[in-house]
Amino acid sequence: MGKYELYKDAGSQYRFRLKAGNGEVIATSEAYTTKAAAQKGIASVQANASSDTVDLT
Repeated sequence: MGKYELYKDAGSQYRFRLKAGNGEVIATSEAYTTKAAAQKGIASVQANASSDTVDLT
């Protein structure tokens, strides 16, 4: 099962990464200035994860 990891980067900004069940990082977020904003980012990804895929190639 995958998981989200919430952390502070070298610039003291909040980020999250999504890790697959095998531990591989499959997505990394933008930087957020607050922990609450990063948590909202995680919630947004979770809510939109089942969205349609649009192939722009």
